[in-house]
Amino acid sequence: MMHPEIREFPVQRWSVTSSRPFDSVAEALAAAIGHPDLAAFTKDTAAAKTLDELETVIQKVLGQSGFMEFARFDLGAILKKESGRGPRIYRFVIGNPLIMKEMVKHVPDAGSYAPVTILIDERPDGVHLSYDRMASFLGSYANPAALQVARDLDSKVEALLTGVAR
Repeated sequence: MMHPEIREFPVQRWSVTSSRPFDSVAEALAAAIGHPDLAAFTKDTAAAKTLDELETVIQKVLGQSGFMEFARFDLGAILKKESGRGPRIYRFVIGNPLIMKEMVKHVPDAGSYAPVTILIDERPDGVHLSYDRMASFLGSYANPAALQVARDLDSKVEALLTGVAR
């Protein structure tokens, strides 16, 4: 018999505002992350026979930030279809499979939150870069090992976004 479970937890949204132009901010983020051919990456990770081989495959596709891009969505282009204008807004899905592995081995539900989303949107007061902290997603699971990995990930993402915003 099924017994659904509902878990509630607060999510912390971290955000920084840049005075730089939207394109400049988006280009800086894109320059800092890797952009693998995802079909080839999937094939190469499946072909890896050992953890060392897998790590080599992953390290080759990471950008200087230690992250890679899994997807990018131009949400502003979708909004413009309605009125012909709209905000500039991108959703980047980025991550590092090795970091994800460390969280998921302690808390399988961490796989629901990794890779992470970075939102870049243009507002009247500047370009906002926002990120929902992984530690806030994993805090309710009370697993110190997963929480430490999540906090380290949060620090890396926040450093990346702070640098991109400058």
